[in-house]
Amino acid sequence: MSSSRVSTMCRAALVSGLLSGMLVPLAHAARYHRLTGSANGTYRIDPNHSLAWFTIGHAGVAVVVGRFDKMSGTYTFNSAAPARDKVAIRIAAASIDTNFAMRDHDLRGPDFFNVREFPVITFRSTRFQPKGAGAGLLYGRLTLHGVTRPVVFHVREIGAGPVAALPKPWGGYLSGYEATTTIRRSAFGMAAYAGMIANRVHLHVNIEGVRTAR
Repeated sequence: MSSSRVSTMCRAALVSGLLSGMLVPLAHAARYHRLTGSANGTYRIDPNHSLAWFTIGHAGVAVVVGRFDKMSGTYTFNSAAPARDKVAIRIAAASIDTNFAMRDHDLRGPDFFNVREFPVITFRSTRFQPKGAGAGLLYGRLTLHGVTRPVVFHVREIGAGPVAALPKPWGGYLSGYEATTTIRRSAFGMAAYAGMIANRVHLHVNIEGVRTAR
């Protein structure tokens, strides 16, 4: 083996060793942890870090998972006056994705979401009832397929605090929540294929918001 090749291999080993030594302390210095700051303020929902998704029984043997890829909205929380908390969410119905293009096409059609006539799904809160630290019941009205019904979401705070590592428009003072509820699709005028698709739909909303005002 030539001396030049040996020299190249030695330099590569040295660089590799130095990089490995640098990465170990960096990994320990950046441990993941939950932020626990105050969530009070008005927030804009970050569509890049938020998701509305659902599960529903299929053919009596499995569960289908779907999501909506386009969501926007705002929310306001005040721990001193939770009754005045407000949440407003808009979801583009056509952004549905169940990982099967043929099924998604059918779901956008008149038997289900009928996105041409009802392009937007909305939720507007009416009141928030705290249930322990960082949790509560969010009452509101869900408009789906042109039908508006009252629903109650179980809400859990994931975390809140300043996140300087993320650049704008994602970084800043952030807070995150998880909300769940169950609806009957027939109550919203979507009763097609009742023998193949369950009536109960489990809704999940994961939100990350950027504070715009205190």
